[in-house]
Amino acid sequence: MRRTILLHSVPVVAAKAPKRRKGYNLSENSTLSMPIAPGVGARDSEPSERVIVTPRVSVPAANSEAGTTFAILISLSLCHFLNDMNQSLVPAIYPILKASYQLDFGQIGLITLAFQMTASLLQPVVGMVTDKRPTPFSLPIAMGCSLVGLLMLSAATSYHMILIAAAMVGLGSSVFHPESSRVARMASGGRYGFAQSLFQLGGSAGSAIGPLLAAFIVVPRGQGSIAWFSAAALLAILVLTNVSVWYSRHPAMASRRGRRTPAVIPASPLPRGKVIGAIAVILVLLFSKNVYTSSLSSYYTFYLIQKFHLSVPHAQYMLFTFLGAVAAGTFAGGPIGDRVGRKPVIWFSILGAFPFALMLPYAGLLWTGILSVLIGLILASAFSAIIVYAQELLPGRIGLVAGMMFGFSFGLGGLGAAALGRIADVTGIETVYRVCSFLPLIGLLTALLPNIERRR
Repeated sequence: MRRTILLHSVPVVAAKAPKRRKGYNLSENSTLSMPIAPGVGARDSEPSERVIVTPRVSVPAANSEAGTTFAILISLSLCHFLNDMNQSLVPAIYPILKASYQLDFGQIGLITLAFQMTASLLQPVVGMVTDKRPTPFSLPIAMGCSLVGLLMLSAATSYHMILIAAAMVGLGSSVFHPESSRVARMASGGRYGFAQSLFQLGGSAGSAIGPLLAAFIVVPRGQGSIAWFSAAALLAILVLTNVSVWYSRHPAMASRRGRRTPAVIPASPLPRGKVIGAIAVILVLLFSKNVYTSSLSSYYTFYLIQKFHLSVPHAQYMLFTFLGAVAAGTFAGGPIGDRVGRKPVIWFSILGAFPFALMLPYAGLLWTGILSVLIGLILASAFSAIIVYAQELLPGRIGLVAGMMFGFSFGLGGLGAAALGRIADVTGIETVYRVCSFLPLIGLLTALLPNIERRR
């Protein structure tokens, strides 16, 4: 008598295929049939039995989190666009504030410092806290802070009130950037560079369009017209509320519901000393990138007006062109980093801008515009690659890394703007660009970054 026993739900583990023998052909979808010797798991009276083992077929979960969630990434990019568009109004109206309140370059630099230092000091703290206890609905609250800052800036009647308004706008950024960067990584589907670049593209485009809107709206209508941009902040609050609902329902958040203990942070792939050294190099590279970028974003219009005698709207059009190049470079850096690696992108983006930065102070008006576009395009491609590289260096600390990168960038931009303003007051605005032209040489320090990516 022959009896067949079917055993289901036995997983088949993929391994190196054994040497094929005659009569046997075992594959992932095969049925394995083997005789059982008498007396082993059967009665001795029955001469033979067969056990048929059918493998468990694992079906991948068909949910939206398995791939790139474009709706969330586009929503984040849109809100980044609106957020940074509103923020870019602050430096865009510097010529108006300078004329209305009789400010010098040093006081202009302090406005930038008030805005950027608020964001830079709080962002790493916010990132560290939310790594352990994520707070999805902090995103619309952050945009609400920026809304209050804009309304205060439109109604400001004194220099001190302008400083407070700029600080409020920076406060909104301190929460928005690290949490949005975390959500972008959640929605990336493993395409971290692409997701970070798409998110950054919105911010860079917003920074580019802000000065153009200031030239068309704020310059002819005055400081009070800044309040019109509160509609953009309200739209961002609505969109971010929807993003926060998705964020709160994400499996990574659902698995934490009911827990009172903080999340477990994965270990870094490198020893602690090498991680600290790599982070120090990254911060120095950000110093080079952001101080030079700040010299253009904060004082480029003054440079063009003084050296080439341009009108304020014409100078702001050229600033818009530079910031548009920054937006394009920001988006290009992430996908290229996904394909060729983060470190080569960092090499090229910082050191590659050096020859153009060196020529800029001695160029005529046409070549000044061309060189500024090339510098913005090349230099901006570093940021997405730097953020993803640092997040891979410190896995599980997405918020802290984003907060450090964004915060340090803003802080360096603020300190650089204040210091460069003082230099411009003493030596002239053209000297600022001669001094800053050597900053991209610091990109040589990229050689000290460890190789943490698999060879491609």
